[in-house]
Amino acid sequence: MNRGVAVTGMGIISAIGNNTEENYRSLLSKKSGISFPEILNTTHKNILVGEIKISNKSLAESLELPKGHSFTRAALLGSIALKEALEQSKIKIDAETGFISGTSVGGIDETENHFKEFTEGKTKNNRFIRSQHPGFTTEKIAEHFGITGFVSTISTACSSGANAIMMGARMIKAGKLKRVIVGGTDCLTKFTLNGFNSLMILSDQHCRSFDENRSGLNLGEGAAYLVLEAEEELKGKTVLGRIMGYGNANDAFHQTASSENGEGAFLAMHQALKISNLSSGKIDYINAHGTATKNNDLSESRALQRLFGENVPYFSSTKAFTGHSLAAAGALEAVYSLISLNKQQMFPNLNFSRAMSETELQPITELKEKKLNFTLSNSFGFGGNCTSLIFAKDEA
Repeated sequence: MNRGVAVTGMGIISAIGNNTEENYRSLLSKKSGISFPEILNTTHKNILVGEIKISNKSLAESLELPKGHSFTRAALLGSIALKEALEQSKIKIDAETGFISGTSVGGIDETENHFKEFTEGKTKNNRFIRSQHPGFTTEKIAEHFGITGFVSTISTACSSGANAIMMGARMIKAGKLKRVIVGGTDCLTKFTLNGFNSLMILSDQHCRSFDENRSGLNLGEGAAYLVLEAEEELKGKTVLGRIMGYGNANDAFHQTASSENGEGAFLAMHQALKISNLSSGKIDYINAHGTATKNNDLSESRALQRLFGENVPYFSSTKAFTGHSLAAAGALEAVYSLISLNKQQMFPNLNFSRAMSETELQPITELKEKKLNFTLSNSFGFGGNCTSLIFAKDEA
């Protein structure tokens, strides 16, 4: 019998809350975190984003970091989320504790802040030269919490956080680790804002996932982590849920676009179902990738119809709450999927008014209560890197 891998802790920080409870309350009240940038120093003050309204200085102070630290914003956000997850799980960090974190932005924010100084030969902030590498952010978080065992970084664009969760679950099942902290963190930067703007996929309105008149995404930032533990380590602990299945596929269609028939998404979901030993009819709710771009939402919708036929489960995208937090998105939405299972609630797809003419699929638009045993969470990245995770209630 496949019992899945136990989740014993979770932590999150996003544009709608600084911890799990705050995020849950915002989801309940349909409170979006999309606004104009205040923390990010950008000329694009008119572009809507899902920004966490806390300065790096305040984040560092809450973590009691020394002056002159070299934490990037992604490392600061990640540390806040990881701290909450550890407090809930109460695990003992030792050599058999792993840490797998996804990030795509890494420390680009600090490179932007100090690049001019570097080129002028000024050395005051040289400690940030290494920060652009994604692994630097992971290493700083691990160092802060004394994690010296297996530490790894995954950078597969918007599926990074989900892939970190998948890798951790596989290592637990293979007996390579007894416990592992998995998830992702990313922050807003000028580089990503300008890059997505140049692709012309940012919306000048609050994003409308799966809507006929969707006009693009809102970028966001955030971090979320889960604590996974081997069965023999539980010893009466509260289990928040279980990772039953996972799948990763790449349709290799285009650098930034998904295939029209959703091949990568279809294969990832199909593989996750196969590993979980579940039929498609067992899925009660889908937290969709749903970025609100013309390409993604149509591609994902077609993949859903290919897999589920006329019986597509209830689904919604929560990105109108948080913005698209890139590498952290899969981790944020894993937390939301687990909250759904624990509260037996499905969260609304904000700003939806009209179904896409091509598929006529309609997401849920109001908070909905229903008996939930299994949820599926989708995360699809640039380059066609598609990942699906299946979560279950502990007693399912």
